[in-house]
Amino acid sequence: MASASESTEPAEFAGKAALVTGAARGVGKETVALLHARGARVVAVDVRPGLSSLADEFPGVVTMTGDVTLEGTATRAVRTAVDAFGGLDILVNNAGRTLNKPVTETTAEDWDTVMAVNARGSFFFAREAFRAMKERGGGAIVSTGSYVCTVGLPEGAVYSASKGALAQLTKVLAIEGGSLGIRANLVAAGVIETDFLDTFRPDSRAYLASFADAQPLGRVAQPREIAEVLCFLASPRSSFVTGAVVAADGGFTAA
Repeated sequence: MASASESTEPAEFAGKAALVTGAARGVGKETVALLHARGARVVAVDVRPGLSSLADEFPGVVTMTGDVTLEGTATRAVRTAVDAFGGLDILVNNAGRTLNKPVTETTAEDWDTVMAVNARGSFFFAREAFRAMKERGGGAIVSTGSYVCTVGLPEGAVYSASKGALAQLTKVLAIEGGSLGIRANLVAAGVIETDFLDTFRPDSRAYLASFADAQPLGRVAQPREIAEVLCFLASPRSSFVTGAVVAADGGFTAA
């Protein structure tokens, strides 16, 4: 597979300004790499360490440390893009948090913590991006969702509810944005091989293996594969796609 930094990448995002949350690693970092390689000017946001290496690896990428659950972070990030690049054309709402607990053991704090990142934070960024894109005359908002927005996940009440909320937000954005040239779509991603799971599951390797065995493709996703779908939905190649929940789950929900 070609490196995202190779010059063979199409320059389909030339002149476009993009904002990516959860950008320090995994799907977020791969999305920054692809957007950058294809001509976009990118603002990368994350609360975790690792952003400084992005600026070194991808010259011209603007990095910003911030907590997506805070309303002011979204305002500041969009303003950074507008000030640096003259506007905003693409938002990739990728920051996320997961939790695996039975319903009876899920606390109010658990609910608030996951919802704050996956639903509230995504709403803040979408709202601010929507305002900037309206002034720009259009744009694309793409969110990293999950297969759990369409099927249930045992011990995933909060995570499933948060991703379901994000899917419904996406549809509203598509409806309200249609006449403004703003498209909104969500990638219902399957299980991805990334260190994201290590933070929440001590058995993450076994968890990944169990999902690999349960999918028609016989494996879980690589971060680059999900980033490619996100970039497709942000690109002119998907110009007639909006309000869609696009499955990228290796066929897991096809059964």
